[in-house]
Amino acid sequence: MKNINLRKFIVVLFAAIFFIAGCGYTTKSLLPSNLKTIYVDNLVNKIKVTDESSDARMYRGYRPGMELEATRTIRDKYLSDGNLKIADRETADLILTGELVDYRNEALRYDRNNNIEEYRVRLVVNLEMKNAKDGKVRWTENNFAGESLYRTTGTLAKSEATAIKEAALDLARRVVERTIEEW
Repeated sequence: MKNINLRKFIVVLFAAIFFIAGCGYTTKSLLPSNLKTIYVDNLVNKIKVTDESSDARMYRGYRPGMELEATRTIRDKYLSDGNLKIADRETADLILTGELVDYRNEALRYDRNNNIEEYRVRLVVNLEMKNAKDGKVRWTENNFAGESLYRTTGTLAKSEATAIKEAALDLARRVVERTIEEW
């Protein structure tokens, strides 16, 4: 009797280990197999550059062409990911549209003289993914953001322009993950 219980225990243990080991991260797309192409529309700039700054929005700003940089970076990320191919609007299976709604350059760290040493750059977008064939919305994300940190002094110092490019890369990575993994 003990031998039978021990055997059952061992079989259950190995089965559990087998199933746990089989569950893991995959780079395979979770999209249906009929979705192979995507059209990424240019992001529309909806940042209100004429709004007054406040204490909460003291470091508000805008750099010309940020929406174009973000669009290009998102397209490039889809290309490098390889799960979806970039296509024209007329032939694509999916259509991604969106708008750049905010750009934040927030102070994070100060030195003892109250000079800013570190900033966080954040690009904020509203996005919508549609199935091009039937027009159904697959997902919508508002206030979806990509960000980057940059220091103004020291060996890790970089420019705000570099931080904007890194924030666009972070945004693109998140957009592609949102599309492919459908979370």
